[in-house]
Amino acid sequence: MKSIRVAAAVIRKGDRIFATEKGYGNYKGWWEFPGGKIEAGETAREALVREIREELDTEIEVGDLIASVQYDYPEFHLDMDCFWCTVKSGNLKLKEALNARWLAKDELYSVKWLPADADVLKEISKAL
Repeated sequence: MKSIRVAAAVIRKGDRIFATEKGYGNYKGWWEFPGGKIEAGETAREALVREIREELDTEIEVGDLIASVQYDYPEFHLDMDCFWCTVKSGNLKLKEALNARWLAKDELYSVKWLPADADVLKEISKAL
């Protein structure tokens, strides 16, 4: 089974976090934290800055690590580092995602999360 290493941004504004709905692939319509693959020679934080710039046309500040998640999807093994992030500049313009929402603590479970992303919700909920 192939292994994929990614970084995910839990973008926070006050008591809300930003979530995106996948617009393609086997998991189209499922929700996730934006981010993407870590390329050779990049740190997780560097990859996250690049991915958010590419996917959302936004510059972010990457903060503390929330959690590292290991999850086995049927097609691959995922190794995901999730970080608290804030917007430095830009308007979170959707370039790949189908939809996006700012979710408050009581709305976190109102969308259908990808399983690996759902594993982080308890830690996020504690912090909101």
